[in-house]
Amino acid sequence: MTRLFAVIERDLKKFKRNPVVLGMSILMPIIYLVILGNSFQGKLTDLPLAVVSQDGGPYAKRLVEYLMAVQAGPKTFLVLPMTDQKKAVDGVRTGKYKAALIIPPDFSKRVVVNGRPDVGLFLDNTDSISADTIRNLIDAALSSLGSEYVPVREPDGTPLLRDINLYGKVDYYQSLVPGVVIMAIFLGTLTTGAFNLVMDRFLGIEESYLLTPLSKGNIVGGLIISGLFITTINALFIFVASVLITGIPLSRGFGNFLPVFLVVVLTTLCLLSLMFAIMGRISHPRIVGVLSGFLNVILFFPSGAVYPVASFPGWLKSFARVNPEAYAVDAMKSLLFKNVGLGNIMGDLLFLSLFTAAMMGLAIATFKRTL
Repeated sequence: MTRLFAVIERDLKKFKRNPVVLGMSILMPIIYLVILGNSFQGKLTDLPLAVVSQDGGPYAKRLVEYLMAVQAGPKTFLVLPMTDQKKAVDGVRTGKYKAALIIPPDFSKRVVVNGRPDVGLFLDNTDSISADTIRNLIDAALSSLGSEYVPVREPDGTPLLRDINLYGKVDYYQSLVPGVVIMAIFLGTLTTGAFNLVMDRFLGIEESYLLTPLSKGNIVGGLIISGLFITTINALFIFVASVLITGIPLSRGFGNFLPVFLVVVLTTLCLLSLMFAIMGRISHPRIVGVLSGFLNVILFFPSGAVYPVASFPGWLKSFARVNPEAYAVDAMKSLLFKNVGLGNIMGDLLFLSLFTAAMMGLAIATFKRTL
């Protein structure tokens, strides 16, 4: 244990002499939040929409046909017909569906008599882009129904959409915060842990390790733990700054601080171990520079931090299922925007823990304690 602490202490002291690296690790995610939060837009596809039609009338069928036409055309929806209203709404709460549309039994009748028919739309508004897209398309479908019949009573009889946000209001700017925190962790893992070993190897300092009784576990574990300290502090600082910048209610941001802290620690360990497994045998920092851009693209953008995973093509969805950042982003969004507890993110935490153990074992096994 003394040898392990010696490696940790030596690595932490190196950061005192290089404040620029720490400063950039903090500044870059905040710049990303400000720029991307005000500039990114895109087209959504394959958003899972549960539809419960309790009306067998012609206008209810026409509304469902409209949704099916959207699914077949621009493919914005993935329409999932259901019969159980409770299961549909629960599916939205658990993240299985992006929204649930409930068509009441008297919908067609009220359209015919111009009785201001309405439908219920339960939205997962933690993903504001998807929620707004679904709301606008269904509102357009209802408006088109209203123009296809002749009123027999008053002229104001357009079907009414009653949408229900299941969570507190979350705008796009705020929805980027989990991704920004995960990006901060990624940048931290690039400037600590395995990167320090690569620099020591490049400068010839690594030979000093070989003259000591340090085991491979001591070296790998020490560098990862020192990186954990630095990266966790950076990530938590950026978490607090992002909550304040985007206007997320403090009660929501800090009410789940301990679960957020656990997600940050597990994600940091996960990515540090992954970086060590990938870079543990690299001997030149230029290779790290090339790999860093590549790894950022393949880990961050398919994580759901910027764009919903539901809209990815099939092969990219498959990759997201083994992408640790996707689980970290999902856990952070649930804690920040859905006000859930640890029990609701246990699946994410379990994956991060197993992935960390696997990558840590691989890093130690592949680390070369020779010249």
